[in-house]
Amino acid sequence: MTLTFNRNKTSAAPRASHPDTQVELSRRSLLKASAVTAGGLLMGVSLSIGKDAEAAAMLHTPNAWVHIADNNTITLISARSEMGQGVYTSMPMLIAEELNVDLKKIKVSFAPPDAKTYGNPLLGGPQLTGGSTSVRDGWEKLRVAGAQVREMLLSAASAKWGVPVSQLTAKDGVVTGPGNKQATYGQLAEAASKLPVPEKPFIKDPKDFKIVGKSTPRLDTPAKTNGTAEFGIDVVLPGMVYAALEQCPVIGGTVKSVDDSVAKKMPGVQSVVQIPDGVAVVANTWWRANQARKALKIVWDEGVGANLNSKAMMDATKAASVSGKSLGMVSAGKPLDVIAASKQVHKAEYTTPLLSHSPLEPMNFTAYFKGGKVQLIGPTQWQDGAQGTVANILGIKPEDVSLRTTFLGGGFGRRIDLDFIVQAAQISKAVNKPVKLLWSREDDMTHDFYRPMSVNTLVAATDAEGKPSALTHRVTSQSITGRLFGLPADVADPFMVEALESPYKIPATQYDQVKYDAGVRVGYWRSVSHLMNTFANESFIDELAKKANADPVAYRLALLNEKPRFVNVLKTATERAGWGKPLANGRALGVAIMEGYDTFMAQVAEVSMLEDGSVKVHKVTVAADLGYMVNPDTVQAQIQSSVVFGMGAALMQEITLANGRIQQTNFNQFPLVRMNQSPVFDITLVKSTEKPGGIGEPATALISPAIANAVASLTGKRVRQLPMTANAIKSA
Repeated sequence: MTLTFNRNKTSAAPRASHPDTQVELSRRSLLKASAVTAGGLLMGVSLSIGKDAEAAAMLHTPNAWVHIADNNTITLISARSEMGQGVYTSMPMLIAEELNVDLKKIKVSFAPPDAKTYGNPLLGGPQLTGGSTSVRDGWEKLRVAGAQVREMLLSAASAKWGVPVSQLTAKDGVVTGPGNKQATYGQLAEAASKLPVPEKPFIKDPKDFKIVGKSTPRLDTPAKTNGTAEFGIDVVLPGMVYAALEQCPVIGGTVKSVDDSVAKKMPGVQSVVQIPDGVAVVANTWWRANQARKALKIVWDEGVGANLNSKAMMDATKAASVSGKSLGMVSAGKPLDVIAASKQVHKAEYTTPLLSHSPLEPMNFTAYFKGGKVQLIGPTQWQDGAQGTVANILGIKPEDVSLRTTFLGGGFGRRIDLDFIVQAAQISKAVNKPVKLLWSREDDMTHDFYRPMSVNTLVAATDAEGKPSALTHRVTSQSITGRLFGLPADVADPFMVEALESPYKIPATQYDQVKYDAGVRVGYWRSVSHLMNTFANESFIDELAKKANADPVAYRLALLNEKPRFVNVLKTATERAGWGKPLANGRALGVAIMEGYDTFMAQVAEVSMLEDGSVKVHKVTVAADLGYMVNPDTVQAQIQSSVVFGMGAALMQEITLANGRIQQTNFNQFPLVRMNQSPVFDITLVKSTEKPGGIGEPATALISPAIANAVASLTGKRVRQLPMTANAIKSA
C-alpha cells in the first residue's frame, strides 16, 4: 500500500514538538559543489562523490543518478541507505547493465538530502529507505538513467566524429566507431552533458541482461572485512569531542533538576549540557563521558508514562478490539450474517508483544554546529527528514544543514526515527564543537521506538466440508504512521493492515482495524505489520484445517486454485521439505504462505522440542517468487537473515514495562538467535518475469506461523501468542 504524506518543501519535521527528523549534506559536498574544473558528466545535482572523481566538475543535466569523471570513473548516486540489504551492489548493477561496463568500475556515493530528486514514491515521497522498496523503486528508474547516459555518450561521439550513432558501440567504458576510432566515457562526458537528455531511451530486454539477474559478490564486502568501511560509529572529525546522554528511565520524562558538580570534576569532562531529552556529558573520550554521566544526580518528572505496565497495556488493547472504532473495513458478501447463521463457527485471538529493533550498531551520530550551520554525519534511513527536523528544531534553514550518510550497522526501521540525530545537533550547538553522540546498548534498548503490541481477532464459519464460508479479521494496535507522520486518529493506517487479508478464496469476508494507543512510543519494525497479521492468518487457517481433519497443505491448495503464484511456491516448498514423508523421531513440519511487497513466499519449518520445553528449529525450507531479481546472491542472504531475525521474535523476544520502565536492558534479557540456534536453509528462488518484489522483510514475518504450526502438529498445543517460549507452550 502507498500512503501519501503532505510534506512541507522546507521542513520534513513530523511535528515541532517531537524531534524525530534530521538533515544531510557533507561539508566536503558543499565545498566541492561550487568547484569548476575540467569536465565531467553528472546528471542532475552538484555534490562530491568520492576521491577519484573530486577533480571533475559537477555539471548539471536532468538525470541525477550517474556521474562520469574525466578519468573514466563512473559513480552511482544511491538514494537509499545501505544497512546490509545490498543496495550498494544491486543499484550499481542496474546502471552497469545499461552502460555496458564492468560492475567493478562502478563506485557508489550516498545521496544528500533532496526528496524532490531522490524521494521514494513507493512510500509517498520522502527520501526514505524502508518497506523493501529499493529495488522495486530503482528497477526501471536506474536502468533508464544508465540508458540515458549511454545514449548521450553515443550522441557526443557521433557529433565528434561525424558518423551516425548506428555505427557506434558503447562498451567497457569506451565508445568505438568506424576505423577503430575510440574515446573513453570520461573523454566524452563534458560534451555529452550539454546534450538534451533523451526522455525514452532504449533499455534492454531482460533476456539480454549480462549483469542483472546474475549472482554477484557484494561491492561493499572488501571494505567491511578490511575495516575501511565507514559506519557512523567510526566517524572522526578534527577537534571532535564525545557525548553520553542520560535520559529519563521513563520515556517522555523530563529533567526537574540536576546536580552535575561531581561529573564536571571528573577526568576529561569538558561540559555538561541539558537538552529536552536529558543531560549530556561531553568529554575527550566517550568512556570518560559515560563514566561521568553515572555521577549525575538528576531528579526526573516522569510524566504519565510512569504508570505504564505491559499487562495493563495488552488488556486495554484487547478491550479496544471489542469496543473500539472500526476503521478501513473491506468487505465482500455478508460475513456477519453467514457467521450468525452458521452452526460451525471458530474464533481465535492472537497477540504479539512490543519489540525492540536493537541493531548491533547502537544509535549514534556526529554533528558540528558552527556559524549558524550544522554538518551531520552518520547512519540514517531518512535523509530529508533529518535535514528538515534539525533545521526546524535549531531554528535554521534546511539548506544550512548538510548530511553525509555512512553505512548503517543495522536499521530495521529504527533509523527512520531521528531523535538521536537531533540530540547530537543540540549538544554540538551548545558546546560549539564537533560532537559524536553515542548511546550505550542499554540506552538503545530502553529508549527505542518499539514495534507495537497487537491483538488479531479472527472468526470463521465453515461449511459441511470444513472450508471457510465466511471470515472476519480485525487487527487492533497503535498507529505508527499517526505518531510519526501525524495521520489523523479517524483515518485508517495502511501500514497496520499489510497482509491482513487472507490469500484464500472465501465467499464472504470482512477486514478492519482499530487504532488504540497503548501509551508507549512505537516505530516501524522489519516487516511492519506483516508479522502480526500473517501470524494470525496462517495460524488460523491451520486451525481450520485441523478442525476439518484435513492435511494443512491440501486444505490450503483447495482454497488457492485461482492464485498460481501462491500454488507454485506452496508446492515447491512443501515438496522440497518432504511434506508427507517420514521425519526423524520427535520432529514435525509447519507451513505458512504470504504475499508481501509483491513477493510470494512459502516457508516450511522443521522443529523439535528440547528438554526444557523450548523449540529447536532444525531446518527452514523457503520458496520465493519475487519477480525479476537483480542479485540472486543478495536475495538468498536476505531470506536467511530475515528468517533468523524473525525467529528471535517468534521464540524469545519481547519488551515489557513495569512502572513505565523497560525491563529488558541488554541481550541477556532480549536474546538474539545465535549461530548454534540457526537452522539449515533450503531456498528455492522461482524464475519469474513479473515485476520485482521486495525481499528485505517478508521472510521475517512468515517464520512465526510456520513454527507455530509445526509446534501444534508436534505437541497438539496451539500457541496464539508470541514469543513461543517454553512457558507459553506449556500454558497453551
